[in-house]
Amino acid sequence: MASELPADSKNLAAAQTRFLEGWAFHQKGDLARARESYSAAISLSPRHFDALHLSGLIAFQSEQISQAIDLLEAAVAVDGQNPFARYNLGIALERGGQYQAAMASLTAAIDLKVDYVDAYVQRGTLQRTAGLHQAAVASYDAVLRLNPNFANIYVDRGISLWALGQVEAALESYDRAIRLKPDLAEAYINRGLALRALRRLPEALASLDQAIRVKPDHAGAHNNRGSILSDLGDRTGALASFDKAIEIQPSYAFAHNNRGAALMELKQPAAALESFDKALQLNPNQADAHFNRGNALKDFRQYESAIASFDRALQLKPDLPFLHGTRLHMKMQICDWGSFETDSADLAARIERDEPVTQPFAPLALYGSPFLQRKAAEIFAHPKNSKNDELGPIQKHAERKKIRIGYFSGDFRDHPVAVLLAGLIEAHDREKFEIYAFSFGPDTRDALRTRLQNAVDKFIDVRSASDREIAELARRLELDIAVDLAGYTSEARMRIFAMRMAPVQISFLGYPGTMALETMDYLVGDNVLVPAELRAGYSEKIIYLPSYQPNDSARKVADKTPSRRELGLPAQGFVFCSFNNAYKILPATFDVWMRILKQAQGAVLWLAGTNPIAIRNLRAEAARRGVDPDRLIFAPRVESAEDHLARQRAADLFLDTWPYNAHTTASDALWVGLPVLTKPTEAFAGRVAASVLTALDLPELIAPTAEAYEALAVELAHDPKRLARIREKLARNRLTSPLFDTALYARNIEDAFVQAHERARTGLAPDHIHVK
Repeated sequence: MASELPADSKNLAAAQTRFLEGWAFHQKGDLARARESYSAAISLSPRHFDALHLSGLIAFQSEQISQAIDLLEAAVAVDGQNPFARYNLGIALERGGQYQAAMASLTAAIDLKVDYVDAYVQRGTLQRTAGLHQAAVASYDAVLRLNPNFANIYVDRGISLWALGQVEAALESYDRAIRLKPDLAEAYINRGLALRALRRLPEALASLDQAIRVKPDHAGAHNNRGSILSDLGDRTGALASFDKAIEIQPSYAFAHNNRGAALMELKQPAAALESFDKALQLNPNQADAHFNRGNALKDFRQYESAIASFDRALQLKPDLPFLHGTRLHMKMQICDWGSFETDSADLAARIERDEPVTQPFAPLALYGSPFLQRKAAEIFAHPKNSKNDELGPIQKHAERKKIRIGYFSGDFRDHPVAVLLAGLIEAHDREKFEIYAFSFGPDTRDALRTRLQNAVDKFIDVRSASDREIAELARRLELDIAVDLAGYTSEARMRIFAMRMAPVQISFLGYPGTMALETMDYLVGDNVLVPAELRAGYSEKIIYLPSYQPNDSARKVADKTPSRRELGLPAQGFVFCSFNNAYKILPATFDVWMRILKQAQGAVLWLAGTNPIAIRNLRAEAARRGVDPDRLIFAPRVESAEDHLARQRAADLFLDTWPYNAHTTASDALWVGLPVLTKPTEAFAGRVAASVLTALDLPELIAPTAEAYEALAVELAHDPKRLARIREKLARNRLTSPLFDTALYARNIEDAFVQAHERARTGLAPDHIHVK
């Protein structure tokens, strides 16, 4: 008779029997019975490694992650030298959100088995997810040393290289993936995004097209294709791609957001708002969608709701590009100055640190420094609008009798730019110049648009054309000079200038500052706007005209001047006015205005009243400064430009804003005989009123400091004879000065165009041009 086994040996044997029973069930796919048998084995022998390990795997497969971790940790405690247990524990820990412990476990598995490909792969993925991209690249490189034909790893490796800023290396990695696996859609998608980052947009588009050929139902490929088409300025094509992505994946929040952005570009803000709302319904934490929604609400003048959207975006993603400046500019639109000093100082500091925090327009109204404005423009322009060589160099053409000039704008309509420009276009010498207008703004069919259409040799509506198509058309037409009238305003199409449409490219009138673009050769100005000591604030060479601003000497003013009573003004008392946009009124300017009112008893301040929220806030700010809010009177919008000009005759003195002066608004006032008091800053936008006053020989209305501005305003309010002498001088000079001599202005700027053209034709680089 055999001797009896010791108790622990009996348990071990029984445990092994139950384990083998479980293993048989496991192989058949009966996981429930397998786990039951493994559990029995563990009860008999708590340190049974294989039962613990395989029970842990079944728990993991059953999504019982916490239990899986406990079982796998117990298995590792039994045999810490088993690389597979270490690996599986790492996977379970990762799923359980214990990323540091997971990485440690995967590293331990690799230390035990240096050729453990799966462990390297999983560790690399975990490192990449955690933002440890340098370590992830090292893990992926180890995989590729063991298996050089692992195409998907080249894709993951490329993603980490890109995150490290090594975009060219990432592109090479994607190319390797494609050579190994030509049907790998993800490789083509990421390759396209890398090419997009390198601004090789046609190649990027081709890569996305190939991804779609490989996998037509890949929503991400269609979405990214739309983003590239948007970069190319093909807004209609971009919208179609986003629509296709949503058709494939209706819950694709990012595609809904991108669709909204495309609709905004197509000037369909209502439809865009619906898309942004849908994106946020699907993903309420999508900062980009909140930001874009705010921009759409701005178009409906729902300023407070727009600010609320910007605030939410700021909570979610404080470093979202261009959010800080857009939010602050929106608050300025309604004169919400609650945190103005802090916000404006913070924005300036961020610009100085080269952070992409604002589009270039907002700083024009915030800071008087052309150098800070240039820095903001440089940050914005690179790389989105930087030099684009995809069309190659411009081919020389035979010299012609006429110089071909193309004016590019989204504002060929009832708009301040068109108001200033119309007379100049009509006055161009058609024996020497051939004039083209390229319109990428709405067809408003108003009288001013019709006038401009009739004034040019060829009016071309390019709203639906892509940036490349516009640039190619301009080149086919062999323009000699391309003139940008938009700059960084809402209708800007700067990428067409980055491709270079003509041998000479000039920034003029629409944007009072530097474009900071390598391909923008000249900026039109004068000696007041850009004195020699401030040229470093501008990337362009300056065209110095005798007087910067064009004006239409044929502008009509209504015959009847409304009475003060009809305008809501007091019958007696001095009327200061300022019809500048609300965003130009800064707290420091308003402080001066309120001190002026305190010293000019009975005087009122007449302001533009198109923004009810700004009206409410400005009245409240007046009360805070001890001024009766009723002394602020707001003029409603009138449809007729002639009536708007005529009513300004009821005012006594126009008070300018700074650091962003009145521009068209200043010449409007002066045209009807209303004196304008200004205080220049250093930057272009803050010197325009001084420029027009200099052209009128009225330097006495240019105050060097805020204190001098305040003192002069009060003196003129108390000295009607002195003010009358200024008015008489203005009336005389208005008819004889260069400011309102449209024909003279045309000859001067044509002189500049000829000089710029001649320099380019003879191979000379752009240089400052002085027109005598």
